[in-house]
Amino acid sequence: MKFHGGKFWFTAAELAELKLPGLPASKRKVNERAAKECWALQADGDGMPLARPRQARGGGLEYHISILPSATRSALVRRGIALACEPAADSAPIQLSALWSWYEAQSDKVKAEAQRRARIIGQVDVMIDAGVNLSNAVQAVAIGETVGASTLWKWLSLVEGVAPSDRLPHLAPRRKGGGRESDVDADIWSIIVADYLRPSRPTFASCYSRAEDIAAERGLSLPSEKTLKRKLEREIDPRLVIARRHGADELKLMIPQQRRTVAHMHAMDWVNIDGHKFDVFVHRKGAKPGDKPIRPVMVAIQDVFSRKFLAWRIGESESAVLTRLAFADLFREYGIPGHCLLDNGRAFASKWITGGAPTRFRFKIMDHEPTGLLTALGIKTRWAKPFHGQAKPIERAFRDLADVVARAPDTEGAWTGNHIDAKPENYNERALDWDVFVALVNRVIRKHNAKRGRRTEMANGRSFDDVFAASYEVSQIRKASVEQLRIALLMGEQVRTHAKSGEITLVGNRYWAPELNQIAGKRVTIRFDPENLHSPIHVYNQAGEFLVTADLIADTGFDNMAAAKARSKADRDIVKIARELAKREQLRDAAELAALQPGAPIAELPEPKIVEPVRTRHRNGAAAAVAVEHQDTSFMNRFGAAVTQLRLVE
Repeated sequence: MKFHGGKFWFTAAELAELKLPGLPASKRKVNERAAKECWALQADGDGMPLARPRQARGGGLEYHISILPSATRSALVRRGIALACEPAADSAPIQLSALWSWYEAQSDKVKAEAQRRARIIGQVDVMIDAGVNLSNAVQAVAIGETVGASTLWKWLSLVEGVAPSDRLPHLAPRRKGGGRESDVDADIWSIIVADYLRPSRPTFASCYSRAEDIAAERGLSLPSEKTLKRKLEREIDPRLVIARRHGADELKLMIPQQRRTVAHMHAMDWVNIDGHKFDVFVHRKGAKPGDKPIRPVMVAIQDVFSRKFLAWRIGESESAVLTRLAFADLFREYGIPGHCLLDNGRAFASKWITGGAPTRFRFKIMDHEPTGLLTALGIKTRWAKPFHGQAKPIERAFRDLADVVARAPDTEGAWTGNHIDAKPENYNERALDWDVFVALVNRVIRKHNAKRGRRTEMANGRSFDDVFAASYEVSQIRKASVEQLRIALLMGEQVRTHAKSGEITLVGNRYWAPELNQIAGKRVTIRFDPENLHSPIHVYNQAGEFLVTADLIADTGFDNMAAAKARSKADRDIVKIARELAKREQLRDAAELAALQPGAPIAELPEPKIVEPVRTRHRNGAAAAVAVEHQDTSFMNRFGAAVTQLRLVE
């Protein structure tokens, strides 16, 4: 292996100063080894000596890098002091490029020193060109620049045979990495690293103190705390430190954040929905004195393109009912969106809302489950990553509402605080009436939508209302029909009709219509208003086709004669209907069917060849025999069985 670029002639003092593996760390010991191994007498394959007189004050010898042990040569290459390559014809440009790459990676301080050295050597070149010999030129420049002559001779050796334009990488200081590695027991070091990389995040000082106790018990010594701290920072990947001490969420911050654009969308193209629990005590609607107040929940729908709140409903808890009502408001006021971004909360992953969606995260997906509201209307659902608020733009809007609504003057004394240990001094002093709180939220949201000066991507100083209106007017919007609104306002549930009557049972109530007889015992989807179970229900097949509207069958009193008469009339009506249906089908009667059957031949009975007489124990057996002999018909009729048996015997 040959070496190109950098420094590859070294004195014993320089080798000792570098403290290289494979060589002693003192000048005297290096000289002793050189004398023992006869470095001064060795030559390379071409007969060129590997030792030469030192061209500087003090004299001595310089040794070529190829005479040094392999571990020493590898260390010099690794530290960038010398650069090794195979002796190829085009190797010089490759090595020069590598040197410049190394130089570019150095600090400004190293580069400034290299430029200073190149400038001083340039003065030596100028004097030589003027006819001054090298020794006098070095002495003169050294005095003028207040640099030691020996130092200047050393710099000249670094750029020997190097073009002036390529001197900077050769003259740059290479002190980095020249120090001695800290000597620490491998087992103690592993203890320090494992102790420091714990989720409880102990300080390095405490880890070092515990390691000192273990080392003292084993009779070992440790380098200083700062030395080991620098060793840890140098050898342990910072990604591992962040992952072990701070967790995966903090580790993800080491990657640039994703920035998403909505410029390719339009109003009502994408909406996102989520729930928010207010930090305000409010009395339930219709609450009685002494009832405990609650923290109400709002389910809101936001347009992703404009960031405008389009619909919202407030209730006692986040539920599918509240979600359904919010979507009903959206369909009625603005239309049907193309896509919906939601999380996998029970209110949104409910089969009433997203039933039939193939990518639902929650609940078991069954083939016979009812088609959800969004699925039935062709709204493509997309599920946000759980516990990742950045995925939903509505979370940013909720942060504003949480401050404006919860800490408004209207809610003074009703604010609960945003954390269990951040309760205000007037905690639970009062609670708002339900209607007052709903009016406050409505007012704040409308003001939120109309506020100008928004700095979102599409607002550019406008309000959310303005952005939405401008896009809504020129976009293709799907308007909801009356039937679609009815579907939105009603819940869907999968049930099985009664095996005989076809009646449907729901929460203890019974519903029926005559058309249900035709689908008795089959699974159907019913849509109903959960807040008014006395209203009729609407029956659909599993494909979503409307079948019939079934009314509630009310229970009747035991002594209600009118209800009994109505039931009798219904019984007569259904029999009459069955009779008319049979007449309509022109059914053939049984006699006609019998006449249409082909005649079957009568099989002849074979005559027995061997007959065995049988005695009967019937008390009238003898009289029966006499009657047969005399053909007494009256007696034979009385004792028919015995007579028949006798005939068979004969």
